[in-house]
Amino acid sequence: MSKKKLGPQTLLYPMPAVLVGAVVEGKANFMTAAWCSIACLKPPAISVAVNTARHTLKGIKQNGFFSINIPSADLVKEVDYCGIYSGAKRDKSRIFKIFLGESQTIPLIEECPVNLECKLMQSLDIGSHTLIVGEILETHVTESCLTDGKADPEKINPLVFSPAVQKYHRLGPVIAQAFKVGKDR
Repeated sequence: MSKKKLGPQTLLYPMPAVLVGAVVEGKANFMTAAWCSIACLKPPAISVAVNTARHTLKGIKQNGFFSINIPSADLVKEVDYCGIYSGAKRDKSRIFKIFLGESQTIPLIEECPVNLECKLMQSLDIGSHTLIVGEILETHVTESCLTDGKADPEKINPLVFSPAVQKYHRLGPVIAQAFKVGKDR
């Protein structure tokens, strides 16, 4: 098999397209991010890399709280809009129905099937981006996206971003049962 060197690139698949929410200057703001991942199991934590120029980063650092909202593929236009335009120049607080979770300080998006309320644990400046690590304080899931009380990815229908071709995708069909298929090798 032949391989071609492309140089250092941020090619990791899949990349979730998430909406990061924070209060900035007294107003709810949301930005699109794809560099988001689980950071720890205990305590439950998530990380997201935020460009240092982003308006939302200001709110995260000032308030110490933020949300990760997982949109369905049906929200692709709204997600893209939040990635194109800065909250410093456009009011993004009116794009979605917003609710406040347990903390009463973190803006969450009702239309997103999954919402994570987060408290800032650490931030690390690493160049063009600041890596934000947040403890997940509470998880909200739309009831119709549950199967036997568990979040169902097929019902959530999360939006996935492909950086190399700058396109959005959906998850594909299930191909195997995790922690089982490898035993049949």
